[in-house]
Amino acid sequence: MNCSDLETLLCDYVDGTLEPGRKAAVERHLAQCPACAEMAGDSAAAVAFMERAAEVEPPPELVNRILFDLADKRERTPERRRGVLAALKHLLGPVLQPRFAMGMAMTILSFSMLARFAGINVRQLSVADLDPVKVWQAVDERVYRGYKRVAKFYEGLRFVYEIRSRLAELAVEEDETAAQTTQGTQKK
Repeated sequence: MNCSDLETLLCDYVDGTLEPGRKAAVERHLAQCPACAEMAGDSAAAVAFMERAAEVEPPPELVNRILFDLADKRERTPERRRGVLAALKHLLGPVLQPRFAMGMAMTILSFSMLARFAGINVRQLSVADLDPVKVWQAVDERVYRGYKRVAKFYEGLRFVYEIRSRLAELAVEEDETAAQTTQGTQKK
């Protein structure tokens, strides 16, 4: 057993609900590891302190007071603030939230990474470069160029294959004619 295993079993050990086999393993580890033994002692002391503490009884009117306060807050209408700043804060409130800012930052990061992998130099971009028609044309051109490269490579492989197969055929024919001439000279 290591220290992280002990940390997961410590609550059950202190509560006394651990199985006997695991309890023995925990006690062996506590005997060998002083840091874990100290942590177990502190945990046991905290549980003992909580058991000694007196139970606190809430006042009987507390629940009624909480319920009335909640109902009262629901009935009250919020006061309308007037002014340009209040209107701007109301309009820009959702945009100024941290999750929106993080979302925008992640979006910008994703687009910049995609542009980097696509070979687009982001520093040379202008507003005209973000025109969807131009972007589509650039993507179409890249796909077309890639297709042409693959086709050219395939044709090159095919050409090489044809040359090799022709050379093999010629070698077989040459061997056959050589074999026939040697058989003709042996018969004479």
